[in-house]
Order: sequence, then structure tokens, then C-alpha cells
Amino acid sequence: MVGPRRALERWPALIRRRAPQWWRRSDVTVRDLPLGLLFLAASFLPESHGTQIGGLPTRPLDALALLVIALQSLPLAVRRRWPAVCLALVSVGFAVDQLRGYHSFAGTALPIALLSVGAHLERHRRTVAIVFSVAYVPVAVAFARLDPGEPPSELVTFYLAMVLAWGIGAWLRSTRVADAEHRLRIAEDTRTTERTRIARELHDVVTHHVTAMVVQAEAARYLTASPDRLDQSLTAVTDTGRRAIADLRHLLDLLNPDHGTGHGTDRGAGEATGRATEPRTPSGGRLLTLVEQTRRAGQPVEFAEEGTPAQSTGSAELVAYRVVQEALTNALKYAHGSRTAVRVRHAEREITVEVSTDGTGSGAGSPGGSGRGLAGLRERVDVLGGDFSAGRRTAGGFVVRARIPAGSPS
Repeated sequence: MVGPRRALERWPALIRRRAPQWWRRSDVTVRDLPLGLLFLAASFLPESHGTQIGGLPTRPLDALALLVIALQSLPLAVRRRWPAVCLALVSVGFAVDQLRGYHSFAGTALPIALLSVGAHLERHRRTVAIVFSVAYVPVAVAFARLDPGEPPSELVTFYLAMVLAWGIGAWLRSTRVADAEHRLRIAEDTRTTERTRIARELHDVVTHHVTAMVVQAEAARYLTASPDRLDQSLTAVTDTGRRAIADLRHLLDLLNPDHGTGHGTDRGAGEATGRATEPRTPSGGRLLTLVEQTRRAGQPVEFAEEGTPAQSTGSAELVAYRVVQEALTNALKYAHGSRTAVRVRHAEREITVEVSTDGTGSGAGSPGGSGRGLAGLRERVDVLGGDFSAGRRTAGGFVVRARIPAGSPS
């Protein structure tokens, strides 16, 4: 008996947990049906009264009244699924209700039906408005004949009140559409920003690693007479290729829907490259690794780092790494063999980077350079509120400078 008893004790908690989920997943007709049932039940309460047009005396409910009340109440269940059908049925029931003098509480469903049409009707909105207005004319004439002493102004006032209900629904619809368009624009901007970010990362990774591999492979052609140096050069090419594969796998993992859930491909990247996966946020140690890789490609690089990185640098450290990476890539491509100096200074609130290269070539000025890398760096630094510059030096060569505020969110 212990098992069934525990099962019975869990039922209330299970219902409380799953009932809201079931309700949200239900069709709008199911969710709107309780409103129609509420109007239906309220119409039979003692002393319940609804809308009354004119001075016709109230008549007791009869068999026809039951049909009229149901005709005004139950169509509210489809007020969002088929708003025009709902309005047509409720309007017919309302007209009979008023002309017969029932004046039931269900008559107050007409403003709700009009508001629903204004808010949820997608097509033929003008046609429905015209048909409703034209249909009101014979109803108004019938009222005038049944109650000649009633002033026409009351019928006009009631019509304007119904127009107001429609207008409120139309305003709600325009607000909902504007909000949906706004959220769509935000989603599109977010996707564009993310695609741009991944494209920049791919540009940085592919350009730098492939450039280093090409330069190292070219140098290996002239080392056939020195087996030891040839082996070192080929080992450098292999290491650079493995690092490129790891970085590319990481970028592809960012596109994986399971990214961040523990089911991604980070571990596979480490296994594929034959080494432990490196941390994806570059640090000072990775800057030194980057410099060493460039040196193995045949580029003489002087590296100096001052200060201690702040505990919370946000995206500044990554941007500083990309600045150094792009500058060294340009040095390899357009000033290979020229002396290059890398200076990185960590302050309390900013990181300053300067990469200068002797010689005449640069990514911005060479015929083969698109300048996309430097433009991407400038945008990255600008987003963080920093300063970026790249250009030729008066004494010759090329220099890239960046001041990157630390602590900015990623």
C-alpha cells in the first residue's frame, strides 16, 4: 500500500506543475472557452442585467432567450481563432436580445467581440467594418419603430461606443505588430552581429595560421641540406596546423546548438590535435606563444610586456590578442624578415598595444591586402570605447597602436 499511497500524494504536486504547461500549449479556442462559459453562467444569475438600448421593458427569459444567450456567449471561444465569425454570431444574438427585451448579461459580450475583431482580424478588416456598420442601420430602424419616444442620439452614441471598442482592439493589434517587428529586428541584428563576429574570428585564425604555415613551408624548401633545421621547420608547420584545427573546431563549436551544455566538441578538438585543448580566452602566456610561432616562421620579433593584467578585463584581453595576431600576420605577409617589435602594457583600466614593423609593406597598403583585418580590429576596439590606429611611420615601416579599456563586458 505504500507505493499507491505515495503516488496519490504526488498527484496534486504533479497537477500543479503540469497544468500551467498544458494550459499554455492548448489551442486559443480552449483558452477562450472559459470566458464564454462565464458569460453564459452569469446571464442566469438573479438580478443580472446587461446592456439595454432604448426604453423597451425587460421581458422574462424564455426558450428563445436561452438560444440568444448561448449565441452571444459561446462564440467568444473563437474570438481569436475566427474573430469575424464571433462578431457575426454575437451581433445577431445581441440584436435579438435587445429587440425582444431580454437585456441579458450576455449582451456585454458585443464590445469584447468588437475588440477581438480589431485586435486579431488579419484580412478584410475594412470589409468587416463596413458590413457591421451597414447591418447596424436596420437594427437602429427597428428600435426606432418599437420605441418611437427614444431619441436617435442614444442609438448614435451606442454606435460610437462600439466604434471605440473596435478602435481599442486595433490599437492593441498595432502595438503587438510593432513589438513583433521590433523583436524581429533585434533578432536579425543579433544574428548579423554574431555572423560578423564569427567571420572576424575565422579571418584572424585562418589568415594568421595559414600565413605562418606558408612561410614556414617556403623556408623548408631551402633547408634540405640541413636535416635538423628541416625537421624543426616541418615540426613548426605541424604545430601551427594543429593549432589552426583547434581554433577552427572551437569556432564551429560555437555554431553547435549544444554549445555550453557539456555536449559540444571541445573535447573532440583536443583529441583531434593530439594535445589538451587550450583555453579559448587568450592570456599573456598565449601572447608569448603567438610571438614564438611567428619567430619560428622566420620573423624576428621583439616582445615586451609591462604591468600585471587586471583581474577582470572582459573582452579587452581577447581584443589585445587579436590586435597582436593581425599585426604579426601582416608583418609575415608584407614585411617578412623585417624586425618587428611588440609592446603590451597592462594598466589598471586599459591595455595598450603597439606593434611596429620595419620595412615598406603593410596590410593596408600592399596590392594583395584587402584591409579587412585592420578594419575589423578598428571596429572591435571602437565597440569597447578604445582608440585604434594603423599606418606608415615617417621613418619607414608600419605601426599598429590600440588603447583598449579593460573591464568591458564580452
